[in-house]
Amino acid sequence: MELLNAQTLARLAGVKLRARAVVEGVLSGLHKSPHQGQSVEFAEHKEYAPGDELRHLDWKAFGKFDKYYVKRFEHETNLRGILVVDGSASMAYGSGPMNKLQVATTLAGALGYLLVRQQDAAGLAVVAGDAVADVPARAAAGHLSTLLDALDRVEARGTTDLFSAADRLAEKVQRRSLIAVFSDLFDDRQDALKRLLQLRARKNDVAIFHVLDPAELSFPFDDPTLFLSMEDERRIEVNPREIKQSYLEEMGQFLASVRAACAEADVDYELVRTDESLDAVLLRFLARREEKRR
Repeated sequence: MELLNAQTLARLAGVKLRARAVVEGVLSGLHKSPHQGQSVEFAEHKEYAPGDELRHLDWKAFGKFDKYYVKRFEHETNLRGILVVDGSASMAYGSGPMNKLQVATTLAGALGYLLVRQQDAAGLAVVAGDAVADVPARAAAGHLSTLLDALDRVEARGTTDLFSAADRLAEKVQRRSLIAVFSDLFDDRQDALKRLLQLRARKNDVAIFHVLDPAELSFPFDDPTLFLSMEDERRIEVNPREIKQSYLEEMGQFLASVRAACAEADVDYELVRTDESLDAVLLRFLARREEKRR
């Protein structure tokens, strides 16, 4: 199966169909990988490393594979994933077949699909303003429909307030979890991202999917244009040719600062363009996590 492009995904109505298509692409890609399945299967064993307890060695696995493997018990293998989707008004922007919110909900749905497929718990938190509307994490197969239906109902509205959302998430997430954030990270508060990344300091596994439209990255405007804010009443009319260089410099600094902050906090960072193949995005993400586990 070829990787799905944005045009193909946009023709599929609803998060459920798009997420399933992305997952099929991911599984097809893993099948062709020399590390088949390892990225999405949360294994019951791991290869022995110095410092592991010898009493947990699996001698049957040694006899079969001629390698030392350590047993990992249920409390270690069961994963709890919280999918955090930015539902602010800026996520409605899109210059191509899919806007940022559609890409975010599709990726979140696909990751939720993978979690539930592995009998791990998946929950949802939709962030709009300082409110967090959530679907509690569960591992039951029927829970996937609840999750996808909730994603289908998300509408872009309100302002971006990742700072307050991070505080509310810290209150709600009472045990170690995988927290996957899907957002454009456009928040006026300079310390908003730092607050969000502090979820990692609470022993959570945090991943940032930074969703941006190609036009936001390249600023392909030429003629005098009226730019309208999607989250308030601000508007500005400019000649794009006069500000393009300064805009691109600001965007480059913004991206560099986000990457640096994520690296310093030991948080996975994935830049997602709304025009790219989303199964490729997830494959990239899973492959990187597999490399970190070795």
